[in-house]
Amino acid sequence: MAFTSGIPAALQPTQTKALYAGNYIDFTDSSFNMWAQQFLPDVYEQEVERYGNRSIGSFLRMVSAEMPSTSDQIIWTEQGRLHTRYANIVYLSNAGTMPTSGTTPAAASAVTTGGNIGNFFVPTSQPTSLGVTTQGTTAVNFKKGQTVMIQAQTSATSAIGGTGAVIKGVVTNVSGQYFQVKSYGAVPAITTAQRFTALAYGSEFAKGSGNFTEKLDPSYATFTNSPVILKEHYSINGSDTAQIGWIEVTSENGASGYLWYLKSEHENRLRFEDYLEMSMVEGVKQLNTGATLNFYDSALTATAKGTEGFFEAIEARGNVYSGFGAQAGGGGGALTDFDAVLVQLDKQGAIEENMLFLDRNLSLEIDDILAQQNGGYSGGTSFGVFNNSEDMALNLGFTGYRRGSYDFYKTDWKYLNDFSTRGGFGDIEGVLVPAGTSTVYDQVLGQNIKRPFLHIRYRASETENRKMKSWVTGSVGGPSSSPIDEMRMHYLSERCLIVQGANNFVLFKDA
Repeated sequence: MAFTSGIPAALQPTQTKALYAGNYIDFTDSSFNMWAQQFLPDVYEQEVERYGNRSIGSFLRMVSAEMPSTSDQIIWTEQGRLHTRYANIVYLSNAGTMPTSGTTPAAASAVTTGGNIGNFFVPTSQPTSLGVTTQGTTAVNFKKGQTVMIQAQTSATSAIGGTGAVIKGVVTNVSGQYFQVKSYGAVPAITTAQRFTALAYGSEFAKGSGNFTEKLDPSYATFTNSPVILKEHYSINGSDTAQIGWIEVTSENGASGYLWYLKSEHENRLRFEDYLEMSMVEGVKQLNTGATLNFYDSALTATAKGTEGFFEAIEARGNVYSGFGAQAGGGGGALTDFDAVLVQLDKQGAIEENMLFLDRNLSLEIDDILAQQNGGYSGGTSFGVFNNSEDMALNLGFTGYRRGSYDFYKTDWKYLNDFSTRGGFGDIEGVLVPAGTSTVYDQVLGQNIKRPFLHIRYRASETENRKMKSWVTGSVGGPSSSPIDEMRMHYLSERCLIVQGANNFVLFKDA
């Protein structure tokens, strides 16, 4: 009898004392067959964090608050302007009888005496820059007896008066979109190409006369947004939860160990937390409500409705500035861009303190612009937030400055710089966010309340909180809730972003 099989030799001797490639583990072997070698490699157990902190979530945590909500729809109102100013007004005639139809512009010669009649037509479509006023959409709300001031605009559509003479007089007649004025003093020459802006500034009555019979009720703007449900999950089978790796994994939230699934689970959580912020910033509403945007589950009959995000709210109700800092040209610019922003802020809420969240290019452009200023600059640059210290303020990492009556605090927005997210898109360069709170009317409380301009509303009640919900299903790692041999992590949030007073925000876009 003899052996029909045997164990192969464990050693294959050679004639020389030398080290050969076969003596080491071959890390290039895709099947890792060389792990059967008896020699221990010198292995770096920890991962190198070559991209640093990869999470981009921080913006909304810095500038917003979070509040619970119990509804599918959130409605809020914002105040209108206290005073009414009309723009793009057409001069029609100086006839004593006020016209009630027709919009053909007329011309008039200059008159040096008072008591001159002027008939004007007010277009129903007024510039959005005038904001929400008490004006009706089809009628002028000037009243007989009010005193008004009228001036020719810089252009037919500028909505801003020029440097010409201001006509001041008393309203003598109002009907629909027409009003008539008798001037106190001289009236300049009027051309058919001119358009006018008009403002009521008071009234004048004779002794013993009655009061107005008309009244003005305040108007307001109503806005709405709806929360969306965001979900994510991670799953792993029971066997792999016990799989020990040779890499010590770490994650941005501090998790560490040699179980690879821990890293995968934590990165899914971090990615989902970033999605919570990104969806609030980038969200848009579905414009065509009749269109069907099916969910991935074809069995569902619901349709995606979207939610208004930060950028969409500013573009719809705020201010958009294109090409900010473009004049800098590597340090050769001026403060004209800032001044243009200040003029626009004056037209709105004139909130003194504002925060700038910028991408790298615009941040450096602003550094270049301000670096040209010095203590003797006649334009009046003030560095009050730095105790008026030029040396403290004008450095490559300054964080704020004062111009006019406004304070600006500048910081980089990682989301706009991160190449794996918005840094890979070139249309948006930054945002200006006013500091402070807004006063709004809460439909539920029935009163005016103060809230941050930006805040998150998440779905919550006494029995359910969907701000950031997570739970585990399966038969691994805890009480069994399923016969499937797996551990499944579920993440859910239901939320929306509320942007109040969007007219005080500025979105900076590339030219």
